[in-house]
Amino acid sequence: MTSFLCLHQATIQGFESKGISREESENLLRKSAEIACEARDIFLERCTKGCYSGTGGAPKNHPVLVAASRGSYGAYLADGSEYSGEYGEAVTLAFLKDFHRRVQVLAESSVEIIAFETIPNKIEAQAYVELLEENDIKIPAWLSFNSKDGVNVVSGDSLHECASIANLVTRFVLVQLHNYESLSSWLSPLIDAHLPLMTGDRWEVTSKPIIIYPNSGETYDADRKEWVESTGVPDEDFVPYVSKWREAGASLIGGCCRTTPNTIRAISRALNITSVIKPQN
Repeated sequence: MTSFLCLHQATIQGFESKGISREESENLLRKSAEIACEARDIFLERCTKGCYSGTGGAPKNHPVLVAASRGSYGAYLADGSEYSGEYGEAVTLAFLKDFHRRVQVLAESSVEIIAFETIPNKIEAQAYVELLEENDIKIPAWLSFNSKDGVNVVSGDSLHECASIANLVTRFVLVQLHNYESLSSWLSPLIDAHLPLMTGDRWEVTSKPIIIYPNSGETYDADRKEWVESTGVPDEDFVPYVSKWREAGASLIGGCCRTTPNTIRAISRALNITSVIKPQN
C-alpha cells in the first residue's frame, strides 16, 4: 500500500512568492513529510489493535509507504500547462533543473518514495533524471507521464522516448505511470496495445514495473481552475478496467484526481491487491 503526501503544488518558489523565507519554506516541506509519516504510523498501530475493519490484512502483508508527490513546473504555474506541456522556449533543461533542485529537501525527509507527477514533456523527465544522478538521491522514485492518447505525452513527445529516459536510471523503481486525462475515450485500446509494449513484451522500452492510477476522466478548466462536472467516468464504469490493467502487467493500481475513497475501496475489492491511494482533489 502506498499513501501520498500531496505536495503537488507546494514549492519553495511558491512559498517565497507569499513572503515566506527559503528556510521556512524548506521546513514546511519537512514538517509535511513528518505529519504524513506520523499519520501512517497511527494507522498501522490502530490496525494492529483491530480498530479498522475491512483492511484485508494489507498492513501486515504489505508495508505502507509514504510517497511525496512532486508536481511538474506546470502545476506550480497553475495555468493548466501540465495538461499541455507548453512551457515556452524560455523554459530550458537548465531552467527546469534549477526549479526542481530543492527536491533534495524531500529526499532527505522521512518519506520512502518521491513521485514525480503529471510530467507533460520529455525535457522535464530529463531534468528529473539528471537531478537524481547529480544529487545522488538515494530513495527510489517514479515518473508519472501525462498522456491523452496513450501514444504521446500531452506535449506531443513520444511516450516511448519518455519511458526510455526513465529506464536508464536505477533509482526509478516504478516507471511509466500514466495519469490519464481522457479515460473513457481511449483507455481500452491502450490497455490492449500499449501497456504490453511498455512492459517489454514487444519493444522492451522499459524493464521497470508499471503502476497506473488514472483520474476519473473529468475535464479540468484551467481558466476557472476547477473541474468540469459530469464529464468523467463513474466508479461502476471505472473499476471494471482494473482487471485489464493487471492482466496487461500493471504492478500497482489506484486512482488519481476526482476519484474518491469509494473508488479505491472498489478497486481493492475487485482485485484484492495493493492499491495506490490518492486524495480526492
